[in-house]
Amino acid sequence: MDAEPARDRRRRRSGGVRASWTVLCAALYRQLADDDDRAAYWVRHVRLGVVLTEVAALAVVGYVLLTPGTAGRRVVLLAVAGTAVLAAPLLLVAPVARMVRGPRGSLHFYGWSLAVTGLVTVGTRVDGGADSPLFALLFITLGFLSIAYPPWGVVAMGTVMTGAYLLCVAGGGVDSSASFIGVVMGTYTVLCAMASANQWESYERQQLLLRTSEVLAATDPLTGCLNRRAFLDRLDRAAADADGGWVVCLVDLDGFKGVNDGSGHAAGDAVLRAVTAALSGVVRETDTVARLGGDEFAVLAEAAPGEEEPLAARLRDAVAAVGAGSGVTASVGATVVRPGDEGREVLSRADQAMYRSKGAGGNRVTALAR
Repeated sequence: MDAEPARDRRRRRSGGVRASWTVLCAALYRQLADDDDRAAYWVRHVRLGVVLTEVAALAVVGYVLLTPGTAGRRVVLLAVAGTAVLAAPLLLVAPVARMVRGPRGSLHFYGWSLAVTGLVTVGTRVDGGADSPLFALLFITLGFLSIAYPPWGVVAMGTVMTGAYLLCVAGGGVDSSASFIGVVMGTYTVLCAMASANQWESYERQQLLLRTSEVLAATDPLTGCLNRRAFLDRLDRAAADADGGWVVCLVDLDGFKGVNDGSGHAAGDAVLRAVTAALSGVVRETDTVARLGGDEFAVLAEAAPGEEEPLAARLRDAVAAVGAGSGVTASVGATVVRPGDEGREVLSRADQAMYRSKGAGGNRVTALAR
């Protein structure tokens, strides 16, 4: 009887470990950029990193030439500095903007940081270990990471750097001096991770505000569907890809003014929302329903040739169904999007077709010939 609970506990612990590992991997391997501005920021960041690497390597060269030491020490340190000088510019030809958009793009930059850590650790060890000032270069590296890397990436790199100092530079003989440096490095890692977290939070908040603003700018506040400007943007894109087969239907409500005059604007608003839902129910989720203004709606749907009139009829019937109690129907004009069309030109043809339906008494469908 005790074995089953023990197995349950092991499963829970195993599940907890896997869940923690999944969360950690998501934090470390997060996408670094999802828009052009952020990708451009990373391109600038990499260029700055190359400049800092070159300056640090040249500073090491100057330090070696001005500091007495053995010939072997000079050769190794100059080789380390030369490797950095020659390798860093290779990052300038890397497809950084594409790398940062991938889910594993951060791995490339972790590799860069690990390579820098390795070079500095080797140079510091050769230069005298814990007595060498060269390890201070990693403080610059960690500070550089904090302005772009994800917070947990900064923590991971800071932990590697601290471990490299204690195990490789101090040689395992961790005295009070080495312990002090380790504590300082760990504290600096925490500060850099906090700076990174603040930077990412600010970026994500800004992206959320931008997305919210874009949605609000493209949405009709009463019905929740797209507004005229957003519809025209989509129509222009469809016109540029007219080979896909697109149909535009313009839907103008008949008798809507009587609802506003007789029952009030609240009743009219309810009708507009009901019409929006009815139109959306006729088309697919990938199609577009928009309110162009007042009681005029537009639908952009992907359809095969000859389907424009049946689609317009379904839209008319849907409006008639929800407007039966208020006397609201729809005059619908339909047209296809032809190669070479412009969005406003297509909308104008649909408008002409709609006015023919309206002039014929309303609650009708007109499809303009090709």
